[in-house]
Amino acid sequence: MYVGRFLIVGPDCGAYRVSSRSFPNRRIVERDDRLTVGPTEEAAETDNPYVSYNCVRSTGNEAILGNGSHVDPIAEKIGMGYPARDALASSLLALDYEKDDYDTPRIAGVLDGEGGVIGIVRRDALLVERVEEPTLVATYERDTPEGIDFAPGSAAEAAGTVYDHEFEHAVCAAGVIREDGEFAWAIENGQD
Repeated sequence: MYVGRFLIVGPDCGAYRVSSRSFPNRRIVERDDRLTVGPTEEAAETDNPYVSYNCVRSTGNEAILGNGSHVDPIAEKIGMGYPARDALASSLLALDYEKDDYDTPRIAGVLDGEGGVIGIVRRDALLVERVEEPTLVATYERDTPEGIDFAPGSAAEAAGTVYDHEFEHAVCAAGVIREDGEFAWAIENGQD
C-alpha cells in the first residue's frame, strides 16, 4: 500500500519517512539542530517547492517532525512559548494542505514533556490530537491519526523500523527518541 509520507509520534519517540513515487532521489542530512530532506546528486532539477524541507527540528525540550515547510513555524512558535498543540494547529491551518496535483496533506508531530501531539491538515479537515501512545498519520490512505505498535530502543532503530515498514516506495527516514531528557536522532537513507 502506498501512503506517501508518514510519521509516528509518542510518547518518547517518533519517526518520519519519505515515501515517494514522483521524487525518489532524496535523502536526509543533518544540519545543526535539524534534519533536512533534499535531492541527491542524481536527482533531476526541479522547481517543486515541496521536495526540500526540514523534516525534524529540536527546540531542546521538544522535537518537531513533519513533511514540509510547516516544521519551521511550528518550531518557532514553540520557541516563543506556544503550547505544542497551539503551535501545531496554527501552523497547519496557516499553511494549509499543499497546492500540488494531489492536494497533499501536511502532517506534523511534536514530542514534548507531556507525550506528543499529532496533526494533519487535509483539503477537508484539520485534525490535531494529543497522544499518549504511538500514533501514525500519513498523507494518503492513513490520513486520520491511528494507534500503532512502535517501541524502538534507539533513534537508529526508530529510523530503520519506519524505513523498512511494509508501506511502499521508501526513500529515506529519520528517527527521534528522548534519552535522559534530551532528544537523539538518526537517519536511514537506504543504500547510502
